Amino acid sequence: MPFGSEGVQPGIALALSGGGFRATLFHCGALWRLNELGYLQKLARISSVSGGSITAGLLAIKWASLDFDKGVARKLQTEVLDPLKAFCGRSIDVPSIVEGTLLPWKTISDALSAHYDRELYKGRTLQDLPDLPRFVFNSTNLATGVDFRFSKPYAGDYRIGLIKRPAFPLSLAVAASSAFPPVLSPVGMKVDPKAFEKTPGADLYDSESYRTQLSLTDGGAYDNLGLETAWKRFDTLLVSDAGAPFSYGPDQGTDWLHQSLRVLDITTNQARGLRKRVLIDLLTRGGRKGTYWGIMTEIRKYGLTDSLPVPPEVTAQLARIRTRLNPFTEAEQRTLINWGYAVCDAALRKWVEPGAAPPKGWPYPDFPLNKSLDPQVKVEASTDLVDPVSAP
Repeated sequence: MPFGSEGVQPGIALALSGGGFRATLFHCGALWRLNELGYLQKLARISSVSGGSITAGLLAIKWASLDFDKGVARKLQTEVLDPLKAFCGRSIDVPSIVEGTLLPWKTISDALSAHYDRELYKGRTLQDLPDLPRFVFNSTNLATGVDFRFSKPYAGDYRIGLIKRPAFPLSLAVAASSAFPPVLSPVGMKVDPKAFEKTPGADLYDSESYRTQLSLTDGGAYDNLGLETAWKRFDTLLVSDAGAPFSYGPDQGTDWLHQSLRVLDITTNQARGLRKRVLIDLLTRGGRKGTYWGIMTEIRKYGLTDSLPVPPEVTAQLARIRTRLNPFTEAEQRTLINWGYAVCDAALRKWVEPGAAPPKGWPYPDFPLNKSLDPQVKVEASTDLVDPVSAP
């Protein structure tokens, strides 16, 4: 059987997008509501990218400590959400860049991985992850141009084969998944080429150089939604998207640097838009069950009379919050968790669990989103944004 061709099977897959600390916090809110509705324990797979992988990594190593009772994890907040909030209050990107630039024995990605390991994952490896649900951390192989995935059963990509039962540090997998180019990328990995097994369709396996030195970058370069390993496997998809919507405006700069970055943004946006269109088509035509919610999704479009109120102008502001790995204030943290919670709730109760009771209120009632954002939440006010794909 070719690598990655298990076929569609019954089960629920959750995909967590990239988007820096903004995504980490937004997904925390989604996990909060998924847990309340009893869906966290039902998950068969959690596929993540970049900021979503930061969230998924801690969820993975704390899974056995969540204390599920009647389908609801009683310790999700203390074991996962609160530590992630604290982590997102730190500066990670600039210290990693400084360390990797000034210390000759350390790369930027080394420093990034070390921060993750020291402050979140505590020396855990991929073999410390649970068997169920399966956690998949997605990066992009710069040499082969495809998704390189890390999981407990295997690591690899379909062009060079796979390593079974890999012992890579979890921090390394998350660093590779979140190595945003060009500053945090690439993650270089020296690997024993004999560790790889050839799989059907691995057209580059016979060139040993592809299996000796891996050069990996942010998973969002290939698939910012983390869909690849989810929609080809399971019949029910839950997709949480905190990725940056496309910005537009008349003044984009004419120098070579700004032009190059703009072209990259356009290319990435088109690839992301195509995946979202395929996803929405699958959901609306019945090819898959499930739902999608995003950082820019207007909550009123779900048509529920009892969803948590978030005006369109507030939604537009939320989508302008930065995506860096730098300190987020308490106000920013609680606001993003509230937003992920609210829009996940509306999406689930509209398309997956229509009979579920509405939430009793905001997770953090001191930061409601029904009127305006707290002044402490920093928003890029000058950016015009558009989401080219409307989602159910």
